[in-house]
Amino acid sequence: MSAFTRVMEEKIMPVAGKIAGQRHLSALRDGIILTMPLIIIGSVFLILTSLPIPGYADFMASVFGKEWADKLGYPVNASFDIMAMIAAFGIAYRLAESYGVDALSAGAISIAAFLLATPFEVPFTPDGSTEPIMVGGGIPITLLGSKGLFVAMLIALFSTEIYRYIIQKNIVFKMPDGVPPAVSKSFVALIPGFIIVFLVWLARLLIEMTPFQSLHNVVGDLLGTPLSILGGSLGGSLIAEFVQMLLWSCGIHGASIIGGIMAPIWYGAMDANRLAFQAGEALPSIFTTQFFQIWINVGGSGATLALVLTMLVRSRSKQMKQLGRLGIGPALFNINEPIIFGMPIVMNPLLIVPFIIAPLLTITATYIGMSTGLVARPAGIAVPWTMPPLISGYLATGGKVSGAVMQLVNLLITCAIYYPFFRIWDHQKWREESAVESGDKNVM
Repeated sequence: MSAFTRVMEEKIMPVAGKIAGQRHLSALRDGIILTMPLIIIGSVFLILTSLPIPGYADFMASVFGKEWADKLGYPVNASFDIMAMIAAFGIAYRLAESYGVDALSAGAISIAAFLLATPFEVPFTPDGSTEPIMVGGGIPITLLGSKGLFVAMLIALFSTEIYRYIIQKNIVFKMPDGVPPAVSKSFVALIPGFIIVFLVWLARLLIEMTPFQSLHNVVGDLLGTPLSILGGSLGGSLIAEFVQMLLWSCGIHGASIIGGIMAPIWYGAMDANRLAFQAGEALPSIFTTQFFQIWINVGGSGATLALVLTMLVRSRSKQMKQLGRLGIGPALFNINEPIIFGMPIVMNPLLIVPFIIAPLLTITATYIGMSTGLVARPAGIAVPWTMPPLISGYLATGGKVSGAVMQLVNLLITCAIYYPFFRIWDHQKWREESAVESGDKNVM
């Protein structure tokens, strides 16, 4: 066992394992994932509003009227603009589930607490005025979407911790045995639900006495803005990717852990791009969820499609050639567990080096391309992460060829990075196979 492997096993893996099993991070990750099906559905309609086909807009206007794009936008708004509310339910549900308490009640209370923390005011511009005024009585849809995601996360974690503590202390109304379970659970949730609503209501009253006016402003100013700056920067993204790859190198699903932390930032940036794309404005963000899924993780975490292609084309080892044949199908759909654990890359000091370096270099290259305008930025369209490369790059940019070209450039970069390390590993495996075939153990 090499010194590097020993350090990984003794020092890094125990810490990484604890992080991976941390219930709050898992709840954040799994709760936010609950929003993905809706966002993908909305993205399909978003793509239909801007298909890059000559005469498409005129045809749609002639068939469905001049407001056809606005009407196609209804499902987009109905899916993207409730992101935070769905996350508030999903995070609370998963966290309560991990504690073994009633998850449905926890999710419902979390939504109520989230809405209680949200000021019911919407902008309204009176006739003859150019300045909007805030009018009460309406739910601000922007705060139910990506702008309210941080608040939804905090409320979900807070309310569920209070909920499970009271339940586990058995401070509840108990119904007779003959009462249906659904009714009994609803009464069990009565006391913790009241306490949570009271605490959030009290916090809202106190915050309204400050210049912040709402919990959304507090979280946005004190937490959201600094984290968004970090997650939206090249340096912050490189650090997040490095930690993710390091976790993968230990055999821990790095994307799940880092995604649970960075998802609110990258989802918010994605939604900001989506709104700008719908309005025909310049896209403000480069680093979004799709930036990493579509351009960096080509073939899966570590950009291992390049490694699989190298196996198919340049392997001398029968083992590597066969693994390449088995891995190319999943890799085209960005699934690379057969390669990470079958080659293996995990705990392999030689292959860990390109596994970490490759995505860091493609992040830098893609950032340069998008920041200079040579490559279109992600348009806020949630293309499924399993979409094959080239197609996904084209769709994620709203039909720009430069998105697919950037994926191809990244593939060539990662091929160049993986190749010398793979040649050493392949030669080692070839020698082992030759030794077995010849019966000469000294060759191994």
